[in-house]
Order: sequence, then C-alpha cells, then structure tokens
Amino acid sequence: MANKTSIDVQQLIAQKRNKKLKKYTEKVVPIILLITAVVSVLTTIGIVFTLIFETFEFFKRVSIWEYVTGTEWLPFAGDPSYGVLPLIAGTLKVTAIAVVVAVPLGLGIAIYLSQFASDNVRRITKPILEVLAGIPTIVYGFFALTFVTPMLQKVFPSLELFNALSPGIIIGIMILPTIASLSEDAMSSVPNTIREGALGLGSTKFEVALKIVLPAALSGVLASIVLGMSRAIGETMIVSLAGGSTPLFNLDVTTSLQTMTAYIVQVSSGDAGYGTTIYYSIYAVGFTLFLFTLIMNLMASWVSKKFREEY
Repeated sequence: MANKTSIDVQQLIAQKRNKKLKKYTEKVVPIILLITAVVSVLTTIGIVFTLIFETFEFFKRVSIWEYVTGTEWLPFAGDPSYGVLPLIAGTLKVTAIAVVVAVPLGLGIAIYLSQFASDNVRRITKPILEVLAGIPTIVYGFFALTFVTPMLQKVFPSLELFNALSPGIIIGIMILPTIASLSEDAMSSVPNTIREGALGLGSTKFEVALKIVLPAALSGVLASIVLGMSRAIGETMIVSLAGGSTPLFNLDVTTSLQTMTAYIVQVSSGDAGYGTTIYYSIYAVGFTLFLFTLIMNLMASWVSKKFREEY
C-alpha cells in the first residue's frame, strides 16, 4: 500500500512538472517565432533601404534620364557613360534563351511524370531533377565555357568564346528543375475524376494531358515559368564566366555581353574604389535588378491567383 501511494505521488509530481514545462514552452515558442519573423522583416527592410539610399547617391552624380535611356555603359572610360540599357539587354537576352530552352523541356517532363510515368520512374526521375537544382552555379559556368561553347562553335563558327547563347542554354538547364517540378505538382493536383471523365468520353492520354490537365493546372504552370525567369534574371556566376564583360545594346547572341549581375561582380571584385561613382553604380544596377525580380515575383503571384482553379 505504501509503495502504491509513493508511485501515485511521483506521478503527480511528474504531471505537474510536465504541465509547467508545457506552459513554459507555450509561452516561449511564440516569442521565438515572433523574433524570427521580426528579424527577417527587418533584414528585408534594411536591404531595400540600403539599395535606395546608395542609389540616390549615384543619381546625385549621374542623370536619371541618362541612366534609363543611355545605350552605352562605359563606367571605366575617360569620359564615362552610364546608360543601363546594354546591361538590361544582355540580361534579357540570356533570360530569353533560357526560357526557350527550359519551358518546352520542363513542360514535357512535367506532362510525362504526371500523366504517363509509372511510380517507379517518377521516384527515379524526381531525385535526378533535384540533383540538377543542387549543382553549384559556378560548376555550370565552367561547363558552359569549356564544354558547351566549343560544341556550339562547331555548329556556329562565328560564335565568340564569350557569348550569350552558351550561358543562356545552361541557365535554361539550371532552371529546368524549378519549372518541371512545380508544373508537375500543379498537374498532379488536378483531380483524377476529371481525367477519368475525359478518358471515358474517348479522349487519349495525350489529349487529356494537353486539353484537360494542362489548362486546369495553368496557374501553377505559369507561376513556375515566371519563377524560373526570375531566377534566370538574377543568375550571376554562369554569365560572369561564360558571357563575358562587354555591355552591348544589340540582339546578337553570338558576341560577348554583360548582364546586370555580371557587372556587379566585376566592380565588387575590386575594380572601383569606395565612394566613387563606379562604386555607387553597383547599387543603382542592383536596385534595377531588384525591381526586375520584384516585378517577376508579383507577376507569379498575380498569375497564380488569376488562373487558379478550385475543385
């Protein structure tokens, strides 16, 4: 009897301790989560304000009109010119090539995995796509420079060593997992009853994939494409290694170019002293890049809401 009473007392003590620990945890965990959220928000605000303040310092020295409409970017010249259009043109050229490569392949992979592949094939293919996403971009850059460019030069003899085509193709391969994986998730979320109904009416699997599943998953597919484009616009190392450093305002993909990110890398490596106009120019270019990526992310959010299908 005494042993039973002792055990009951120990259990009561343990229960009280557990209740106290639970109450303590319930009070502390929300505070920790709040601190984490506040730190992330303050970090974002700090980054944005840093870009804005330093960009204003740049525009005190360079006309905004010259920056926005100028077609020559020559910051290191004796008579410097700060027209950002060549950097924007280089960025958009590489991004366009990447999208042309990634979107058809990504959608093809997504349709195959969601509509035709068996579970075993899907379990093998998805990790392979994830491996592509995990490869460091500097490795992609060296691969573009030392392997892809020489192969392309055999097909296009006029292709220069540094060009837009090679890094564009490799960036397309880099963003391929993003488009394929997110599109496949969107297509897989379409209810099977819709597929079965279309098949019951005599449609083939291919017709179901293109005419039923793809339109039903359009919001997720378009959002994945926009997010892939956003990552392509912000890519740095691939274009720095394989694209060159010649800002030109043209549509030629066979010649050297310079993107916004590549210019930031060039100046950040020590080519300009602190407090100079060239130094502040990287903040102006960075703010321009920030606006591009912000617009792309807002577009992805808008597209996702606009074309979302609820079942």
